[in-house]
Amino acid sequence: QVQLVESGGGLVPPGGSLTLSCTTSFTLNWRAIVWFRQAPGKEREGVSCVSFLGSKMQYQHRASRFSTSADIAKNTVYLRIDNLKSEDTGAYFCGAGHDCGNWKTRNSFTIWGQGTQVTVSP
Repeated sequence: QVQLVESGGGLVPPGGSLTLSCTTSFTLNWRAIVWFRQAPGKEREGVSCVSFLGSKMQYQHRASRFSTSADIAKNTVYLRIDNLKSEDTGAYFCGAGHDCGNWKTRNSFTIWGQGTQVTVSP
């Protein structure tokens, strides 16, 4: 059974930092992991994508405040958000696909986690 589990969300003041985790039940090799977020009343929007092509990792982010790292042995991807703003508030989901070619299109990724909530508030 394949699955993804997000963790690391919480309540953070503006300007702070937060690191989210996405742990998969499968190897990261030859896959792509995307992060989407959804604020109340809005559609999900792409945050970042990382692809694992053999020994190489390739990253894309919607803004420079977002960065990605990974622990290959733990099948885990980390999304770090710096200088958090109120607009970053929302439910964050990680999904798995084949590549990051269409990383801003949600249905390009077929397996999703349950989400973790990020709330930015003083």
